[in-house]
Amino acid sequence: MSEARLLAVDVGNTNVSLGVYEYHGGRGELVHHWRLSTHREQTSDEIGVTLRSLFLQSELTPADLSDVILSSVVPPLAPIWERVCRKLFDRPPLLVGPGIKTGMPVRYENPREVGADRIVNSVAAFELVGGPVIAVDFGTATTFDCVSEKGEYLGGAIFPGIHIAMEALFDRASMLHRVEIARPRSVIGRTTTQSLQSGLLYGYAGLVDAMVDRIRDELGEAGVIATGGLAQRIASETRAIEKVEPFLTLEGLRILFEKNRTAPT
Repeated sequence: MSEARLLAVDVGNTNVSLGVYEYHGGRGELVHHWRLSTHREQTSDEIGVTLRSLFLQSELTPADLSDVILSSVVPPLAPIWERVCRKLFDRPPLLVGPGIKTGMPVRYENPREVGADRIVNSVAAFELVGGPVIAVDFGTATTFDCVSEKGEYLGGAIFPGIHIAMEALFDRASMLHRVEIARPRSVIGRTTTQSLQSGLLYGYAGLVDAMVDRIRDELGEAGVIATGGLAQRIASETRAIEKVEPFLTLEGLRILFEKNRTAPT
């Protein structure tokens, strides 16, 4: 094998994000990435079959992967993915959790309560933007994570994600229907579809701007970086978001791997 490769895996509540980083000396470069649906009932064999299929499409084999790092916010799936790594790669993954070196002091009252993905995002945001910085993740939940000028994780805020809020509304309001989250012709919707799109898009954009303003009142003038499936769409309607990084979590996993093991050469 002419170069070493790292598989980064982020198991979220809705999706599993995977990325392969190639090392030719120094920092790894993202060369492949995939997104899968999270299924809590999946077995290690089923996940293994899916991974082999993805690798095949990208002309990779499990033997091409020299290391794996895993982050999971779904506790039952962490041991299943660990089993997958042992079966496919004959090695356990580096697991993001207590004991891993992050280089980022956690000022949460109980650090064990912080989701692994929030720490991973914060580490990446601080490296990419510097501090103080606010990382906004539009996932199952919309999260705001705050890092001080010194690179300390301070905490943040958690809000229902846009899809969760939309599904809850449609479940409770029989006259409303699912819509594409898109920019309507005007803020004042003239159809039910336009009204829903206005509320979802501009409402969440306003939420972000208001939360960032309040956080900056406590944190000071901080940069704002966003990630997640709807980050680009929401960011275009906000004043606060300065940068969108679709692979922020994967980048954070790469950084943590490099902090905890000697980078392959």
